[in-house]
Amino acid sequence: MMETLLIIEDEKLLGSELCRHYRQSGWEVVLATSLAEAGKLLLKEALEPLLILSDMNLPDGNALDFMEKTQKSISHAEWLFLTGYGSVPDSVRALRLGAYDFLEKPCDPDRLDLVVNSAARGAAIQRRVIDQARQGHRRYSPDAYVGSSRQARNIRALLTRLTQVPFSALIIGGETGTGKGLAARILHYGGVRAQQPMIEVNCAALPRELLESELFGHEPGAFTGASGRHRGLLEQADGGTLFMDEIGEMPLDLQAKLLKAIEDHKVRRLGGEKEITVDVQIIAASNQDLEKMVREGGFRGDLYHRLNVFRVMLPPLREAREDLDELVPLFVAEYNAKAGRHVKDIPEPVWEKLRAHHWPGNVRELRNVIERCVLFADGPVFPAQWLQLPGQESTASDSSMVEPKDRICLPLDGSMALEEMDRFIIKTALERADNNLTAAARALGTTRETLRYRVRKYNLKTAN
Repeated sequence: MMETLLIIEDEKLLGSELCRHYRQSGWEVVLATSLAEAGKLLLKEALEPLLILSDMNLPDGNALDFMEKTQKSISHAEWLFLTGYGSVPDSVRALRLGAYDFLEKPCDPDRLDLVVNSAARGAAIQRRVIDQARQGHRRYSPDAYVGSSRQARNIRALLTRLTQVPFSALIIGGETGTGKGLAARILHYGGVRAQQPMIEVNCAALPRELLESELFGHEPGAFTGASGRHRGLLEQADGGTLFMDEIGEMPLDLQAKLLKAIEDHKVRRLGGEKEITVDVQIIAASNQDLEKMVREGGFRGDLYHRLNVFRVMLPPLREAREDLDELVPLFVAEYNAKAGRHVKDIPEPVWEKLRAHHWPGNVRELRNVIERCVLFADGPVFPAQWLQLPGQESTASDSSMVEPKDRICLPLDGSMALEEMDRFIIKTALERADNNLTAAARALGTTRETLRYRVRKYNLKTAN
């Protein structure tokens, strides 16, 4: 793709030579001989140059004044100034306004080419960031949280309000698969930091030493294998948002270090001597009860209260089954587009099975089920035989809707974590035993004491 270079130069000979040179270098060059002409090109004709190469003093004004006045409208371009009357105040002001460089005439052509190429690379990266932010803003509006249930409407209203305030920290709670990542992206791309980076980290996916290095960064030689300098995620998210998923899995000593960084707005790389100022909005998410973890000593209370400026609790799908009416067609359309399928007819028996399922894996499990069925569809009819919902047979008979009392079916498609399976098994056994701890323990083949420990761990109710 040919990028645009706007040259603002009133000296005809120099302007023509610059145009000829950069056209040969592969640029689409536009020449303006005055600030008024440049203003018309940029503001009225919506020219979007990657780089603006401008003389400092034009017949109708100073280019620095022009840059300051138009900066908000054309923030996508890098500015490079040439002047025959360079001064320290002008160069300082140019750099303070965000100009890439300030060069005096006559400038060596090789030196100018080097600076132009460097500025173009920086501008291209910045443009990609802006484009991604714009796409994210369109894709992750509060309406992206789909559903017609009362719970979904309440969540959309809360997310809308939160995007309008500059909060410093927030906790998103809810079971696995309820859309915590989606909610975090809505809050970032719909908020005041949308043009800044959003950095994501899963605290459960990294061992303690690597998580510390990833969050805070390190200097060369800080530990074995640290051969170079690494900017931590808190630094990378400066000005934007750091989304910390599964924060309940973070070790207690790192929680203390994170709290200090949030409170002081400063981080120190591992092996580093100086502190680096950062301005980061923290969105923390967990499928665990952080408040309960605080009471049991598994999570720092001071960090919890610092993060808990706002709290968004996402409902499980089984408590908002009417949302299936919107989610199922949405996912069918998504995988139709991805796989070139044309599924459009969803028979009533399929709807009955979908509404009867417990959905322990929530929306993530639903997405996996719809993907499987659409990929295996042979025509426009949604194939019921590929639902394969735990506890339901492949046929549409009424008896298939009833799960056998002597067994529990669990998904093995990654939609449930091992601990969630454990909780689901115990909860189901208790329900089938009318919450009788002794009967449930007998059915599970374990002792009453062992089962009581797990009941307390998962905050379940029993009759004895």
